[in-house]
Amino acid sequence: MRRLLRPLWVLLALIFLIEAWLWDRLEPIIARVVERIPLKALKEWFADKIGHLSPGATLIVFIVPALPLFPLKVIGLWLLAHKYFVSAILVIVFAKLLGLGITAFVFDVTREKLLQMRWFNWLYEFLLKARAWSKAQIDPIKAAFGKFRQQFRTRSSSRFVQRLPRRVHMFR
Repeated sequence: MRRLLRPLWVLLALIFLIEAWLWDRLEPIIARVVERIPLKALKEWFADKIGHLSPGATLIVFIVPALPLFPLKVIGLWLLAHKYFVSAILVIVFAKLLGLGITAFVFDVTREKLLQMRWFNWLYEFLLKARAWSKAQIDPIKAAFGKFRQQFRTRSSSRFVQRLPRRVHMFR
């Protein structure tokens, strides 16, 4: 039974790692974009207001930015249902990236307050452990793929060179 579930666990680990990878890549980009926004007073005001909120109210501030993105995801699903595949994928990916970017920025500002809540701190630690577990599930597959790719690259390039006409060999 455990062996039958292995592909499911690997798939879940892969999805989780993709989300984590996107988070890691988008958070610094969003931070740079926000730094360049000429509304420095607005950014400072936002950080200051977060500082005065209770952890529960900070949780609401953390959740609210995701709500306006929900209609975008619904539009993406509608496009998908009506067989506008390229448009659907573009809208869903845009909503996903925008959501991750905004969430990364807001989480960076609200992290200290949110981690004061015992259940949120537990959830945060659990997700960090899940991320480490996911990486452990995927690492052997990545290593095997890397070996395969290296063998393929070595074999295919040597065969390619052997099949070249003799006069091409002179230019190597």
